[in-house]
Amino acid sequence: MGLNLAGSGTPKRAKKSQAEEESRGIADGRKAARILVVDDEAHVRSMIGSILELQGYEVQLAASGREALEALELNSFELVLTDIVMQDLNGIALLERVHTQQPNLPVVMVTAIHDISVAIDSMRRGAYDYLLKPFEREHLVSTVERALKHRQVLEKSHNYQQSLEQMVRARTEMLRHAMEDLEHSYDVTLEALGDALDLKDSETEGHSKRVTAYTIALARAMGIAPTEIKVIARGAFLHDIGKMAIPDEILRKPGTLNGEEQDVMREHCTRGYHMLRKIPFLAGAAEIVFCHQEHFDGSGYPSGLRGREIPVGARIFAVADTLDAITSDRPYRKSRSFDVAREEILRCSGTQFDPAVIEVFLKIPNELWQELRSEISGQNRRFSTFEMAQVPGQAE
Repeated sequence: MGLNLAGSGTPKRAKKSQAEEESRGIADGRKAARILVVDDEAHVRSMIGSILELQGYEVQLAASGREALEALELNSFELVLTDIVMQDLNGIALLERVHTQQPNLPVVMVTAIHDISVAIDSMRRGAYDYLLKPFEREHLVSTVERALKHRQVLEKSHNYQQSLEQMVRARTEMLRHAMEDLEHSYDVTLEALGDALDLKDSETEGHSKRVTAYTIALARAMGIAPTEIKVIARGAFLHDIGKMAIPDEILRKPGTLNGEEQDVMREHCTRGYHMLRKIPFLAGAAEIVFCHQEHFDGSGYPSGLRGREIPVGARIFAVADTLDAITSDRPYRKSRSFDVAREEILRCSGTQFDPAVIEVFLKIPNELWQELRSEISGQNRRFSTFEMAQVPGQAE
């Protein structure tokens, strides 16, 4: 048949008419399918190779399973036809290797074993089809065509899946960036709102930013999840937002508030909560605003919550808030040191503050609090406390 069986047994191409080449799609520039034929009988693999080359396929022959594996490592194929009974790595073992390494590469088993159980076993192991020797030329050709079409379907499906996954990843990334931009714009708006509160209540100027920074550092040290820290940070920053609804004559009164005025002032927790709770991305922060004056022993307001009834963010904030209050100037007293603040906070462990939070607080050196205060109070540039919640901090 004019075949070259030397070495790997790659046959010479048979001459074909222009019409035959066009029928196989070669003349229009499409690449001929590469087929690996594996059989330890030289005349069988030569015959199969000749038939397939006459159909316009590019064929490589292998005399054993081992030789076939070497060919698969060096070249790419669209189809493998292999005998089952071979001394050096039989067809079933070759099938399993191919199916594991190239699951989309169809394998057709070619054998003289007329046992349906062998065919069923081959199909279960991943074979595409089964040819019994001797077979008709037309049967071989039609089986090969079906196998190659099957591969094309698998390839299209795989390519579509990859394209779909890539598109989903790209859109997910676009959505992530859009959400980050939206979240950033939210936080810029919140900082502007905090600045407005500072103008209304000059006594707390800079307090919201400092206490937020302290809260973030303490929350990180406690191992709070980053997503929850963002919520806690917003609640800490907006804790006094309800004071915007408190009359100026009470909010700015220089002297001591009477009982009725104290009751009105205490309403800022509830008023702040109602201002924020209807805003979806501030719903979690609203809970902290509502509970930021609760005490661990139940002596706080507005609900007299105790222990773990108080959200963890509010329990963390309570310590940060007191830390800033003690170390800041007030009209009625001068600021005191961080050592004094530490002693006072420790004294109130179990009453005003959660002992678990205090335990972590005491492990953080005063230098960190001083650095945070200097960073916020001493910088000319605008300092975003919300950006602190996005990156690892010193307290980790």
